[in-house]
Amino acid sequence: MSTTVEDLQSPENSEPVVASQYVNEDGQPNVALLQDRTPQWMRASAAVAGLTSLLGLIFLVLSYLPLWYTDLWGHLSYGQWIAMTKAVPATEPFLPLAKGVPFIDTAWLSQLVGYLMIEQFGTSGIQFLYAASLTLAVACFAFAVFRRTGNVWAAVLTIAAFYWGTYQQIIVVRPQLAGMACFAMVFAMATSPVWKRWYLFGIPLVFALWANVHGSFIVGLAMLGALTVGRALDVAIRTKSLKYVFAERGTRGLLLATELSAVAVLLNPYGLAVYPEVFAVSANENLKSLIEWDPLTLRMKQGQAALVMGLALVAMLRLSPRRVTMREVLLLCGLGVGMLWHSRMICWWAPVAAYYLGLHAAAVWRKYRGPRTKARRSGGLWTVVTLGMIWICFAYTPFGMTVLHGQPKDPEQAAARHLKSLSPQTPIELTGYLNENPPQGLVFNTYEWGDYLLWAGPENIQLFLNSHAHLIPSEVWQDYFVIAHGAGGWQEKLDRYGINAVVVDQASRKALIEALERDAKWEKRFADQKGAVFFRKTPI
Repeated sequence: MSTTVEDLQSPENSEPVVASQYVNEDGQPNVALLQDRTPQWMRASAAVAGLTSLLGLIFLVLSYLPLWYTDLWGHLSYGQWIAMTKAVPATEPFLPLAKGVPFIDTAWLSQLVGYLMIEQFGTSGIQFLYAASLTLAVACFAFAVFRRTGNVWAAVLTIAAFYWGTYQQIIVVRPQLAGMACFAMVFAMATSPVWKRWYLFGIPLVFALWANVHGSFIVGLAMLGALTVGRALDVAIRTKSLKYVFAERGTRGLLLATELSAVAVLLNPYGLAVYPEVFAVSANENLKSLIEWDPLTLRMKQGQAALVMGLALVAMLRLSPRRVTMREVLLLCGLGVGMLWHSRMICWWAPVAAYYLGLHAAAVWRKYRGPRTKARRSGGLWTVVTLGMIWICFAYTPFGMTVLHGQPKDPEQAAARHLKSLSPQTPIELTGYLNENPPQGLVFNTYEWGDYLLWAGPENIQLFLNSHAHLIPSEVWQDYFVIAHGAGGWQEKLDRYGINAVVVDQASRKALIEALERDAKWEKRFADQKGAVFFRKTPI
């Protein structure tokens, strides 16, 4: 029977009390000796509190990063269209030159949620979604390593390696980040040391969500397939018999979860059409002109990051006493080949590489320092610390302050907060000029600015293209580069498309700007350090 403060203070307690054991020098009850009544499942350790605090600080920092000027704004425009029409698009709804092109919007739910958040909470809502997606993703990998090794420093190494390998891909706010969070949740369940029955519902449920937030669900299915085959091979190698493969609980669970997930993906507005769409997008010829779809090379910063991670992983594998499983071989090699084929795949390879780097680093630590003998204490005090850090790191974010205190009532203060949340490269002044002087007819625009102009520019602006390169007819795509580089025949192409305004950036379109300045048909109406606006003197 436990002793409480009330028991010690009650006159009915006639049992003799040893002062040195139950009371302090002042004669008050020694609270430290009272039983911790926190439920066992709620008790946290100092390591968990520390790891959570680190992740909370990362979330806090991510919440203050300015929003990049590309993809995000186009996705918000599609989210607004979905909210207004209460339907998903069947054809491209914004670009005149892509009118009637079939459109399967695999990111419709991300776009809708993003639009509703920015409508309700301003840009702080988008910053919250950005920080939450990335923090959830890295937390799944970090706690998976901590769960298997009990080594908090190995989990910290996993966090560092995760961001080191993916930082070039996670700068841009886009639905892919929601896909990364789904990838991490599935991976954490599928690689659990003990297979639990609820994973058969949890994993397909994540895939049902994933198929509506981003088309990368196909990577998740491939990952599950690799884990299933790898686990089956591990069992076969360990038992030297094929008959035990499907008798093993984990292998059966992974196989069934993979099958159920492939079916769960069909719970989307387009049904079976999402499968061929994912492959059609990745094989689209237009994407070959974009850097992030190029093969990974050492000339790229992310290629150099991948090299460092690969060398570190090889070193850990060489020193680690931990057995290398077929699961990690299949995953690392399969995703690695995909990364070499398309550099954008590093956002899937790097988290997995960070996970196995953490596992083997912990094994190396045990090898040279010996096994940990001191028991890790947990209790309600560390639970309070953990929850307190979560609340503090949330409350001091722009989103937390908006939720707690509301939007600024002063219009100037609200505008200043909005501008502060945008990246310096955003063409804010240029877009403001276009809003004051709306162009008539088709506007030739820089590819990277199409999304922001669509979101913040004049209502019903007719743009040449936006970041949905796979929806743009190949002839239009090729003509874009001819005009953008000021190559031979650019004037004829502007005439052919009936373009009355040109909006381009100073950094990469200087040749076109100089050519337009020399052409008597065009007049420069606006220019700053970011870009320039030209209007045709005699509109077509």
